[in-house]
Amino acid sequence: MSDYKYSIEAKNVNKTFLKKNQKVKALIDFNITIERGTIHGLLGPNGAGKSTFINVLGGLVKKNSGKVNICGIDIDKNIKLSKFKIGIVPQELNIDPFFSPAELLELQAGLYGVPKRKRKTDEILENLKLSDQRNSYARTLSGGMRRRLLIGKALVHDPEIIILDEPTAGVDIDIRASVWDYIKRISNQGKTVCLTTHYLEEAENLCDNISIINHGKKIIEGSKKDLLNIISTKTVSFVLERNILVPNQLNEFKPILTNNILKLSYDKNKTNIKNIIDILIKNQIDFREINTSEGDLEDVFLKVIKDK
Repeated sequence: MSDYKYSIEAKNVNKTFLKKNQKVKALIDFNITIERGTIHGLLGPNGAGKSTFINVLGGLVKKNSGKVNICGIDIDKNIKLSKFKIGIVPQELNIDPFFSPAELLELQAGLYGVPKRKRKTDEILENLKLSDQRNSYARTLSGGMRRRLLIGKALVHDPEIIILDEPTAGVDIDIRASVWDYIKRISNQGKTVCLTTHYLEEAENLCDNISIINHGKKIIEGSKKDLLNIISTKTVSFVLERNILVPNQLNEFKPILTNNILKLSYDKNKTNIKNIIDILIKNQIDFREINTSEGDLEDVFLKVIKDK
């Protein structure tokens, strides 16, 4: 295996489409680095350019300018080899309904030129919990099973990178959880995973690093922890022993008192929860329970999209 730090590295990538005689800039000086062995989230609203970039990686769309390396391979110099390094799971459930899961995986492996002795059809079906449906028609599979089968198709040639375009779109919550588990297992095997998603909970649950893209440009990129630190507001709720009058010292924390629950908001960069507790003690306000929460990835997403 070649030595490289970034599984995917794109520099100043531009792509313009002609739509109804109008030029539409899908990617504008787009830059991204995806570290080897990580789960990287590519987030953005519809039309942001996420799918265009994935199609550039897969060789389905030709960029106008810029440079893209996949596992250290320049796609302009060796597109065929770079394609073998990635497995793409599309958003659409594009599965032939008259083939069984085993047949579909064998067919996909044949298209990639994988010798029969090196095929891992049974292993993939077992890992995806599809062994019982091995010989069933694909049309009889549930939506979650079809989604997992798509992931299986992307794994037949043992790629180093798995790209998932909205991997849990339109599936039930319990199925989503099982797909998440499998994505984590793929990552733990040393694979690099890149996923686009509309579910910010999904990105928060899975991703090590995240890039947010809008109007074809990357707005921000960093670790999940760093991005969450952008939002400095925390909320604390105190379950009080009795009803109270809110002291003036708490006014800066935007107090809300409902049914003996006092809710306060504060900037974690300016104060801490101990300071608030000291104010309560000073005013002889007794409480029996404290609950804290801080901004999630949705808050970060809305903030950076709004700012740009």
